[in-house]
Amino acid sequence: MTSQTDVTLLYLIKQVELAIRNRLDAVVGAHGLTSLQYTALTVLERHPGMTSADLARNSFVRAQTMAQMVVDLEAKGHLSREVDERSRRRMLLTLTPTAQRVLEELREPVAEIEEEMVRGLGVRERETFRKALQVSRRALGETPPR
Repeated sequence: MTSQTDVTLLYLIKQVELAIRNRLDAVVGAHGLTSLQYTALTVLERHPGMTSADLARNSFVRAQTMAQMVVDLEAKGHLSREVDERSRRRMLLTLTPTAQRVLEELREPVAEIEEEMVRGLGVRERETFRKALQVSRRALGETPPR
């Protein structure tokens, strides 16, 4: 029999990720999106004018996956592409007003998922949790996969 301390952090993080994705898919699915598409839109909201390759890196998906996602999101009226005036071979992505409205409608339900996740934590514990996740993210982001 294993104890709680025998469970690895990687396993626990993956379980949290799966639970979040399940809840997120239910919420964003009502707007015709997947959780991966929602993530891409929120990244683009924070960093408008990214290329598809940049968006893939920042959304944690492969470039090929993002290429198809961009086609799908453009067909749904959520993205527009513009030629980069500095490098005419590059296409820059921006959100459409439709995507901005959808993201605004999703802010509260997504925030409720986060609140549910940390409900058992105090204010200090939440901040410690946030900082620990940021440190972990930076550490893994700086180390190339083997």
